[in-house]
Amino acid sequence: MDDDVARILLHREQIQARVRTLAAEIAAGYAHHERGLTIVPILAGSIIFLADLIRELPMKMKIAVVQLSTYPGRSVTAGEPRILMELAGDVRDRHVLIVDDILDTGRTLRHVQEMIRRREPASLQTAVFLRKPGKAPPDLRVDFVGFDIEDLFVVGYGLDFGDLYRNYPHIGVLRAELMP
Repeated sequence: MDDDVARILLHREQIQARVRTLAAEIAAGYAHHERGLTIVPILAGSIIFLADLIRELPMKMKIAVVQLSTYPGRSVTAGEPRILMELAGDVRDRHVLIVDDILDTGRTLRHVQEMIRRREPASLQTAVFLRKPGKAPPDLRVDFVGFDIEDLFVVGYGLDFGDLYRNYPHIGVLRAELMP
């Protein structure tokens, strides 16, 4: 996979350190919630981030998953979010934290936030691993951000291109000739 990557934006060690810090921020924000937390990861991109994050959270939690697709096939342009799997789990009167891999256009995240709000959680916050500040809608609230990055198409650490590269341990930019 290294041969397919033009450059690495974030190395594995940087990612691990930031996830630990982010987990501490989240834990501090939810410390007063005795019933714990319901985490709603947006699959499949957030799965690696989710696994590392929850291992660092010292609190009771439930997981209620949802799966959407915004980049079909080998597309590098976001389309309208398509629900592949409805929200699995009850979030009514629970403190909910949505976990997503990347915030760029905001379509997927906005869709999931609205879906959860309709189910009447006690509170709703959002954590994203990556955010593209130049592209993210300014009105879309995100409470916890791992890293802000340039507006580049990236892979690794759960993010894919054509369902490949999710297991790449860094965040990298693919070589231009590999993308359409």
